[in-house]
Amino acid sequence: MPVLAAAWRELAGSEPEAVAVGRELLERWSEPHRRYHTVAHLWDTLDAAERLRGEARDPDAVRYALWFHDAVYEGRAGEDEEESAALARRLLALMGAPPPLVAEVSRLVLLTRTHRPDEGDADGAVVCDADLAVLAGTPDAYLTYAAAVRAEYGHVPDEAFRQGRLAVLRELLAVPHLYRTRYGREHWEARARSNLLAETHRWQSDAPDPPL
Repeated sequence: MPVLAAAWRELAGSEPEAVAVGRELLERWSEPHRRYHTVAHLWDTLDAAERLRGEARDPDAVRYALWFHDAVYEGRAGEDEEESAALARRLLALMGAPPPLVAEVSRLVLLTRTHRPDEGDADGAVVCDADLAVLAGTPDAYLTYAAAVRAEYGHVPDEAFRQGRLAVLRELLAVPHLYRTRYGREHWEARARSNLLAETHRWQSDAPDPPL
């Protein structure tokens, strides 16, 4: 994806080590088993972060974190984020990035396990909101997202996936605010909740009939 390669060069520069890291990241984001966590998702999160840029303290750390946040994706909640953070530490060090930046990017990547940054964590709020911006798409875009998530878990039986997905949806709906940035709350919150409620209703309607 040329536009992403250009975005990486703008962020990381054109030194050989940076070019090699960018190539590895794009290869990871292009793995054939991915259906939602693809280069399209990477681009969408970077685009969302640009809209939130005015609320970030370190926009470069935010962008690096988004490049790495799903660089490892095998559908293992928690483990993928841990391994993505470890990859960020290794590859950023290889590029010669300053240790404080390496540590901050790793911290931000790990926040995507829960999407619950502490109060006052401006960069954490931007990273988490950019990752969840997909929830605020149009109804059709949201259906496409939900279908892609289901495809990534194609190995999971329908009823097990239904139960797991409902648990995720209910957890998201239970928090006072899905988004931690001012922009996210003003522009994305209501639409995202509407989409989540609609998906919850669809899964509840698909519940199997109780045994006689």
